Amino acid sequence: MENELVIVAVEGPSAAGKTTWCRTQLGGQTAAEGFVAEYQPTGREPDGTDLDVQASYWATVNSKRWSQAEELESRTGIALCDSDPLKLHYSWCLAAVGAAPRERFEYELEAVETAFTRLELGLADLTVISIPSPKQLQLQREGDPSRRRRRHFELHAALAEPLAHWYSAVDRVDPGRVLWGFPTLLDLSRCPPPRSDRSDPGLLRAMINELPPLPR
Repeated sequence: MENELVIVAVEGPSAAGKTTWCRTQLGGQTAAEGFVAEYQPTGREPDGTDLDVQASYWATVNSKRWSQAEELESRTGIALCDSDPLKLHYSWCLAAVGAAPRERFEYELEAVETAFTRLELGLADLTVISIPSPKQLQLQREGDPSRRRRRHFELHAALAEPLAHWYSAVDRVDPGRVLWGFPTLLDLSRCPPPRSDRSDPGLLRAMINELPPLPR
């Protein structure tokens, strides 16, 4: 995997193997050594009673991870991110399966668009995504008892289908930016060059317009 000055988001449902794949690509390095770690819940996250506060919180969290990706990219040439720093797909997927109101997504989209205009967030140059079958996800979950994922595994597994819709929309708007399945070794020479418009709100809106309508 050659250095290309590129930000790569690694995505998939809980238990899809994102962290393991990141470590494999980097010779077993931990997040502290070589990639942007997945967000770890603190127990102090907003509870959703104030959607504006919640949207601002997550925009700030995700902007910090984007900043970490930019710093790692400038230092090493490539930033692998264990889950997409944008993370806007999460509230959209929750709304798609009826697990959260669509208003949550709408508030978060507005906060994200503001972050885009400030160049504090953007779309990754490439997303590598794996969506294993429900049976395979269950096996991988049971094989990793150390993870906190057990509490919310069923919900996260239900988000697999809308997650596929989200990144299919990304791929339609900018073909070649989504790689389906975790390759043994990521070959960036066969991928599109880094984006020149990572933080273009118009690109974000074009992708959102490609998504299926959310239930009301």
